[in-house]
Parts: sequence; C-alpha cells; structure tokens
Amino acid sequence: MRCSIGLIALALVALETGAARAQSATSNRKESTMSVASAPSAASVPPSLTHLAPVLIVDAVEPSVAFWVERFGFRTANEVPGPDGKLVFASVEKDGIEIMYQTRGSVLAESPESAGDLQGHTATLFLTVDNLDVVERAVTGAPVVKPRHQTFYGSTELYVREPGGHTVGFAQFNK
Repeated sequence: MRCSIGLIALALVALETGAARAQSATSNRKESTMSVASAPSAASVPPSLTHLAPVLIVDAVEPSVAFWVERFGFRTANEVPGPDGKLVFASVEKDGIEIMYQTRGSVLAESPESAGDLQGHTATLFLTVDNLDVVERAVTGAPVVKPRHQTFYGSTELYVREPGGHTVGFAQFNK
C-alpha cells in the first residue's frame, strides 16, 4: 500500500519538475548546474543518505514553530534570531522528524538573486500517524485543506494548513 503513496508523490514531483523546467526554459537568467554522472556501476556505491529535513520558507517563523510545539509536542531544536530579535530560522524535532523554517526576508538578505526562486514553489508535508483521532483533535482550529477521508491506497487522511501557509497531511494506514 505504501508503494502507491510513493508513486503518487513521484508523479507530483514529476509534474512540478516539468513545470519548473518549462518556466526555466523561458527564463533569460543564467543558472549554474551540476553535471550529472552516469548511473552507478556495479563497482560503485551510491552515497548514503541518513536524514531528510525540509526547510520551509515562511514570512514569520514563530507561528509555525508554535504549531508543532503546542499541538504535537515537538521541541525547538535550533533558533536563530535576526537583528530585531525575531526568529529568522528555527527547527523543531520529535521522534526522528525534523522540520526547519526560515524567513523569506533572511533568504533574500543572504541571496537577493534568489527572489525568483522563492516564487511558485510549494511543499506539502505528509506524516504517517498511529492515531488520526488524536491528530484531528490537535489540529482543531487550523484551516482544513481536505477533510478526513478514506483513500484508495488504504489510509484515512486529513490535510490542514499550518501557520506558514504549507499544507500538512496526516495519514493513518489501515492495519
């Protein structure tokens, strides 16, 4: 059943990548790219990947951190205040899951040329949970993107919008 989710995610990435390539092809700006090596041979070993932590770009970090800490018991792992004392970066962690947030303003301050890269890119977080009822109570009051529903691939899901504007999906797989 979980394979289906991967295929759906892969299809979404392919669609987004295709749209990004089409946009890039019409853009006049120059971008540097990494050369892609050929497929690994039997003698080579692919790199080991040990952790994935999305960095979500938001207007304000604090509301998104509070969402995870107050509703789900995450702990704040890192905080980087800006000159005005407001957070420009923070990360939260729980049970091997890490989510990072950085302000749009701090990204632009470090790299003004990246302004175009911040437009039109979205990410949806998808978390597998043991008990969707508990999650549903925890997200009470959050804007609902897609109400609780059954899927064809064997899960019950609920999607909400966190304060930074990103969609978060929670899924409980039927046993």
